[in-house]
Amino acid sequence: MGKVAVGAAVVCAAAVCAAAALVVRHRMISSRKWARAVAILKEFEEKCGTPILKLRQVADAMDVEMHAGLASEGGSKLNMLISFVDNLPTGDEEGLYYALDLGGTNFRVLRVHLGGKDNGVIGQEFEEVSIPPHLMTGSSDALFDFIAAALAKFVGSEPEGFHPPPGRQRELGFTFSFPVRQTSIASGTLIKWTKGFNIEDAVGEDVVGELTKSLEKIGLDMRVAALVNDTIGTLAGGRFYNQDVIAAVILGTGTNAAYVERAHAIPKWHGLIPKSGDMVINMEWGNFRSSHLPLTEYDQALDAESLNPGEQIFEKLISGMYLGEIVRRALLRMAEEADFFGDTVPPKLKVPFILRTPDMSAMHHDTTSDLRVVGNKLKDILEISNTSLKMRKIVVELCDIVATRGARLAAAGILGILKKIGRDTVKVGEKQNSVIALDGGLFEHYTKFRVCLESTLKELLGDEAAETIVIEHANDGSGIGAALLAASHSQYLGVEES
Repeated sequence: MGKVAVGAAVVCAAAVCAAAALVVRHRMISSRKWARAVAILKEFEEKCGTPILKLRQVADAMDVEMHAGLASEGGSKLNMLISFVDNLPTGDEEGLYYALDLGGTNFRVLRVHLGGKDNGVIGQEFEEVSIPPHLMTGSSDALFDFIAAALAKFVGSEPEGFHPPPGRQRELGFTFSFPVRQTSIASGTLIKWTKGFNIEDAVGEDVVGELTKSLEKIGLDMRVAALVNDTIGTLAGGRFYNQDVIAAVILGTGTNAAYVERAHAIPKWHGLIPKSGDMVINMEWGNFRSSHLPLTEYDQALDAESLNPGEQIFEKLISGMYLGEIVRRALLRMAEEADFFGDTVPPKLKVPFILRTPDMSAMHHDTTSDLRVVGNKLKDILEISNTSLKMRKIVVELCDIVATRGARLAAAGILGILKKIGRDTVKVGEKQNSVIALDGGLFEHYTKFRVCLESTLKELLGDEAAETIVIEHANDGSGIGAALLAASHSQYLGVEES
């Protein structure tokens, strides 16, 4: 072999060796990066852990905070607001009642025809109205005038046979899902606007008075019989159908809980004597916090960057507003520290709240062999293409960790309520059913979340007590519930029809 040929062979061999070395080195680097991504996942899973002992501690802390919130004003992170609802529906309610459900950029007006125990809700009609953006930051007069006009238009379509007799007012249940300091069943002053509203002249005003003033302007003779939030409406709606309903929980974009408290448990400082011996308490449990909550650095960063740092900690762990965002933050760390999606961090992955909980749910429920739904979501939302199956499996694991933690903590919160009212155990010789009415898109549509919540509650209660606790889906409680509360607090109760 000639010198040139030998030299070429040597060069070729060296090139092959160098290429092989590069492949080995690349594989080693890829292996290290993958190991780092898996380490981040496992560390996150460990910090999100919700063993039964921890959940019992959370439930005990919820119970303690409920007692403290009732004992003194400002005594707890739980507001434990007196709702003045001491007359829940019995199922006997009859007649035609209206409801107004205001809690976001849209509001709904409803007409509900009640037929008593034999017929229940005979019929209902509703209309949804979008609020023009300029009215969300304008004056209270303009906003309530707009709402009153929409309500009057809806009343105008009332069937002729249902018109009230002369001298009798139509009655309305008003679901107002903003922070309110309630002063009676049909009055309350606005503490602050949320959800994009900013109408300064309404803060501190009686919201029922504002609405009534607008109704009077257009000559609509209608009495607001009940002012409630959506959680109390859900409880009322559940109680109409089932007298064993003792609490309601909303698990949607946000979260809250309300329950029926015994009169003797309400301290005298409230100055209230419930007519029926019971009173519905609006817990505002989204603001619950405890050292036992499994917070991670992702939760702490989310809280610090939020519009309300230090507040609504429980809500930030369990509600639909935040679950997808926690998954995004964990994926971002993997991308930054382990090149999980390649050498550069996908720009879209840096956008807060771009990954919504419905998208997280769709990925979590993906049953295709190649996790096609996960791949499509990553591509469509985050503009991340060419993901491998093992990468998609990591994404599903992240969704499972976040959803499981949220569902198990929600179950612990419910156990806390049951402990507070003595329904967490079965007393000797007594087997009383307790029904929890649940509503909200997270509970209704995120199947794995719902199943995990229900199974965790059974695990916490034990077999005997679990047989007495029932979770029921109370669809559209905030609307029908408000109409039902208008009926159960009607000024015409006991008055015979002329």
